[in-house]
Amino acid sequence: MNSLITSIAVKDLDGEDVDLIRLYREKVQLLMLYNNDCLGCTGRALPLAYEFQIQYPSIQVTGIHADFPTREGTKENIKAVFRSGNNPFPIYIDQHHKVYEQFHAEGTPQWLLITKNGELYRSIFGSQDNAKNRLFYALESLIGLDR
Repeated sequence: MNSLITSIAVKDLDGEDVDLIRLYREKVQLLMLYNNDCLGCTGRALPLAYEFQIQYPSIQVTGIHADFPTREGTKENIKAVFRSGNNPFPIYIDQHHKVYEQFHAEGTPQWLLITKNGELYRSIFGSQDNAKNRLFYALESLIGLDR
């Protein structure tokens, strides 16, 4: 895979423009494209992203809510998914699903593992055990390369 990414343009929950490549430069990033209306996303992928954040504190875990017609994310409905009412990691909004299209996502959740140099290391679809195992091995492999 290893294609260089120059920009990942999203909005923060207050509607401000953010470029994730610039914001988290020189950090390994695990980005999860998801949607609140996706039960696999809210029931399995969001908890899995939190699990990876705890297990790999050196990486930046980030959620990106992919907006689709009639399935848009707002600050309120994104935070409402979490029992505490607070996001456990940064979450941004992909208006008009441009990032989703940029990475040719197969659906939601779509995971993007990006190197410290801004290269796409792996793109993995899903939230069940097979995807979880592939993510785990990709993370272990990439973090092992950085040691």
